[in-house]
Amino acid sequence: MTDNTMRLDHVVLWVQEPVTAADFYEKAVGLEPLRITEYAAGQVPFPSIRLNDETILDLMPLTMAERMRMVPGAADSAGHPVNHVCLAMPADDFDELRARLEERAVPVSDISNDSFGARGKARRNFYFRDPDGNVFEVRHYA
Repeated sequence: MTDNTMRLDHVVLWVQEPVTAADFYEKAVGLEPLRITEYAAGQVPFPSIRLNDETILDLMPLTMAERMRMVPGAADSAGHPVNHVCLAMPADDFDELRARLEERAVPVSDISNDSFGARGKARRNFYFRDPDGNVFEVRHYA
């Protein structure tokens, strides 16, 4: 890809158990897991899940926090300093995701309307937490 327009490349989520987290994101959210086999074999430090062709979510084990030395105080971020991550999707995918979460007894918020985001007002949105407490908003635009 040669387009240098700024994009979101990845978000790192702190998780207790990356394989369990990847399973949740695959089965409940419908995302593709990456590097699970390599992680389980000790070949890579963490697995990821693919959000779309350009964006992934890294599932960083909390046990890595003490080894985070790239930025002073990086280990202190292992406590959910991010309020939430928002996923935008088509209306049909929105409905399917909510149904999968409810089937798995994942608590979801009420649906709200006209929430402002990157593309203006979203028609509908709701929130849920993953098993590690990370908060996600899901929305679709008209």
